[in-house]
Amino acid sequence: MHDIKAIRQNPEGFDTALALRGLSGMSLEILMLDTARRAKITAAETALAERNAASKMVGAAKAKGDEAEFQRLRQLVGEKKFEITALEEEAKAEDARLDTLLAGLPNLPFDDIPQGTDESNNVEMHRWGTPVALDFTAMEHFELAAVKTGMDFETAAKISGSRFVILSGAVARVHRALAQFMLDTHTDENGLTEINTPVLVRSEAMYGTSQLPKFAEDSYQTTNGWWLVSTAEIPLTNTAAGVIAEEADLPKRMVAHSLCFRSEAGSAGRDTSGMLRQHQFEKVEMVSITKPEDSMDELNRMTKCAEGILERLNLPYRTVVLCTGDMGFGARRTHDIEVWLPGQNTYREISSCSVCGDFQARRMNARFRRTGEKKPEFVHTLNGSGLAVGRCLIAVLENGQQADGSVLLPEALHPWLGGKTQITAEGALK
Repeated sequence: MHDIKAIRQNPEGFDTALALRGLSGMSLEILMLDTARRAKITAAETALAERNAASKMVGAAKAKGDEAEFQRLRQLVGEKKFEITALEEEAKAEDARLDTLLAGLPNLPFDDIPQGTDESNNVEMHRWGTPVALDFTAMEHFELAAVKTGMDFETAAKISGSRFVILSGAVARVHRALAQFMLDTHTDENGLTEINTPVLVRSEAMYGTSQLPKFAEDSYQTTNGWWLVSTAEIPLTNTAAGVIAEEADLPKRMVAHSLCFRSEAGSAGRDTSGMLRQHQFEKVEMVSITKPEDSMDELNRMTKCAEGILERLNLPYRTVVLCTGDMGFGARRTHDIEVWLPGQNTYREISSCSVCGDFQARRMNARFRRTGEKKPEFVHTLNGSGLAVGRCLIAVLENGQQADGSVLLPEALHPWLGGKTQITAEGALK
């Protein structure tokens, strides 16, 4: 949610920032609604003062025996009561219209974000590792002999439809090991607190992290009104909703491994082969709650936490900063980490780390109080994948593929696999 005071103070700057998002200026419409709302509030306050004054005079008129004045004042009090109710209802309606308008507008990018309309305008920050040089034609994950018996799309489609998969045997074991490796690394080495979150949330939680109202079609809603989370960012960030934290308790760094659900409403025809884009998947998600002055350093820290997982697994990657036209709705700056996939001969996104400023905090009223101060301030929120488990599985399988159809597994993963080091061409963990 945007700060209406900031829009009043600098409407031109607000419109300029929206233009970077490809949107026309909205400050005039916003300020007209704001002016109308404030005028109704002022009128209601004036009417209340007039009613209170008349109420005090009623007794005096009665005491003087001035029946005409007594009746006039009684009538005036009644009229003002009706007027106040009407003005307050009108102010509420204007307030709701203003909130609806503001809720549909994306966060404003930082001034140094590269300008552009799509991913072709993203700017690479750095690369790590060298893509593996294979002396045979690289295959995609679902084509590998080692994987075919453990990745069943046909049965999943029969049970659930397209964009689902059933993992079994060695492939399922490696998938589970990856999630455990990520969680243990983040909690033991990166200082994050593990949280086990619900995957069903109320609409208020979806609104707080800006999935609603604009992106309802991207998510699944149950018949009784709950929403299936598209990311653990939603419940993790909402742990701060309505709370006033103490300065000493920040930053708050959390991590959760959860199922995630996405309708993929806008991705028809994209990545239909394999398990790159699924309706149900697993992700290890990081969320930080910080003071405003610490949020950019926290973004860099979070990015390094995600990159460190790939480095430990010896998976080549590159990190890019997203341009204004490719950033998510709630972000002010986003670092995308893209892992190398030999089967596609390209880098593909495996993590997005974003700083949202106070955008989400305003929507969920998440605040903190500085030591020695009385007035609370809005916190800053950040989120990032650490990592998408399924996509990491794909990267491990494709980067470890051998000419005989087997897959060599990263050394860092061996302790989570009972010392096993590969998936044979027959699909066995060895």
